[in-house]
Amino acid sequence: MSYQALYRVWRPQTFSTVVGQDAITQTLKNAVISGQTSHAYLFTGPRGTGKTSVAKILAKALNCLHLEDGEPDNTCVICTAINNGSQPDVIEIDAASNNGVDEIREIRDKAKYAPTEARVKVYIIDEVHMLSTGAFNALLKTLEEPPAHVVFILATTEPNKIPATIISRTQRFDFRRITSADIAGHLADILDSKDITYDEKALAIIARAADGGMRDALSILDQVLSFGDNHVTTENARDVTGSVTTADLGAFLKSVHAGDVAEGLATIDRILSAGRDAGRLIEDLISYARDLLVYQAAPKLMDEAEMALMDENFTTLAGNLATNWLYRVVDLLSSTQQQLKTTNQPDLYLQVATVRLAQLAKTPEAPTAMAATASAPADEDELTQLREQVSKLSQTVQELERRPQGGVNQASPAKPARSRQPKPSAKAKVNTAAIYPILAHATRDDLNALKDVWPDVLNRLSTIKRSMMNVSEPVAASRDGVIVSFDNDFYIERVTGDATLLQEMRDGLKAMTGRDEKVVLVEQSQWPRVRQNFIKEVGFKAKPEAAKDGAAPATSASVAPQAAQEAPTAPADSAPAAADTATEAPKPDTEDTKVVSELTDLFGKDNVDVVDD
Repeated sequence: MSYQALYRVWRPQTFSTVVGQDAITQTLKNAVISGQTSHAYLFTGPRGTGKTSVAKILAKALNCLHLEDGEPDNTCVICTAINNGSQPDVIEIDAASNNGVDEIREIRDKAKYAPTEARVKVYIIDEVHMLSTGAFNALLKTLEEPPAHVVFILATTEPNKIPATIISRTQRFDFRRITSADIAGHLADILDSKDITYDEKALAIIARAADGGMRDALSILDQVLSFGDNHVTTENARDVTGSVTTADLGAFLKSVHAGDVAEGLATIDRILSAGRDAGRLIEDLISYARDLLVYQAAPKLMDEAEMALMDENFTTLAGNLATNWLYRVVDLLSSTQQQLKTTNQPDLYLQVATVRLAQLAKTPEAPTAMAATASAPADEDELTQLREQVSKLSQTVQELERRPQGGVNQASPAKPARSRQPKPSAKAKVNTAAIYPILAHATRDDLNALKDVWPDVLNRLSTIKRSMMNVSEPVAASRDGVIVSFDNDFYIERVTGDATLLQEMRDGLKAMTGRDEKVVLVEQSQWPRVRQNFIKEVGFKAKPEAAKDGAAPATSASVAPQAAQEAPTAPADSAPAAADTATEAPKPDTEDTKVVSELTDLFGKDNVDVVDD
């Protein structure tokens, strides 16, 4: 029989022989024992972590004729056929080469038929993320409700490329990278079973180079065995993996930290001349700096496999190199690593990186500390100034809090008194020239119609402008314009100064009502006084003039109705106003009664108060 690679010969055949995935194998074993297996599984994780191997073990466990504690016996007809790849009811598909809709449709059609020999028909789809969108859609319904005799096992290294609708229909198991200690232990078991001598340090080098994948580790071990004539030595392992000795790495960092550029360049030339790869050298340097940082921060986190790789000078170097300097080393080497990917002269970039690392040592951290110390007095001065400012502000606040308690007639500076005077005067200024014409023809029907479309008018504005107008409320409306109140004069100033907003409001009203209406603003606290003044100055004075001209008395009722609708009950100045109007132009009781009747019919009895003077 021809030679087989180690990773094929030593593929795990039971759950217990899977390395580094104890939680997953125990879960699947318990599910098989209890008979609570799912119809679909999704195995995800890096390469070489056991996804396909566990899928085959699960397929054997579901069909084994002599199941023992959830483990297949690997001796029955079904298990032997699965191990040989000749079992027709366990179908393994490579989705990378069978990623079309037709292949998935074929699976869907054949899944309907019962298994020929085994109890369960198992479909193992490897690299399932390579399926096309149409293939995923074709698989979706079958994966959701497969026949009772079908189990799907999907394996992938890139679960992010699988649709969420597929993932939600499966039980997902995430395979983790296998630790270097587990890999080295498994390699030692293999070599012991084959009676092959080896160095512990060589196994640690192979485990680290495998980067968490058991298949990669076994492939490297295969190469080392062929290179060293069935003997695994540290030197052979370094030659095969291209790794650099930790002694060389430590010597390089020690020389550049001392500012010795010549020694650093000589170390680089010696390593590259030995056939080491420049990219692997950069990677080893970064890993070595990382190990130094970890050892400085938490020595217990360094496992035995990693410490076995370190030379005797590692602990001394960790005590001599500053942490901040190692941070800068990692940053500079990472930048150089990116540059090596796009160049044909890696030696040049390594030499430049060596010079730059030596220059980092010439800019020690002491100046930085001195600068921080020098800046300390400046910080103290700033703190002192801030404390003084806070003290002054506190005194000012206390004075302001005591000022109202002293009474209004206390002697106070003239400037603050003058500064408070413009505010009331600003509030008192109302654009009666624009408000009175609207009130003269305002009606309740126009106001109700405006309130109905007001939300639609606001929705036509931008978000910022709409938020400003949300605090507004229409209080009067006629065919000539509308009056809008705000609870704060701040908003009135903002809206009045925004010509674009006013124009958008007019355009919105025109779109909703069909009329080009003028928008007038008033503060909510001033609106009752504005209504009362209008009734005094315009509403009741129009009646005698209308009577002299022979006009209908209803004019005064149409002039002042909306101004009176929200007026305060029994205002203090209504009696004198009524008395003045009675003196100027006495009217018959029948005419007053008619006016009151029209106002009551228009606005309701609850909104009109009649005061007999």
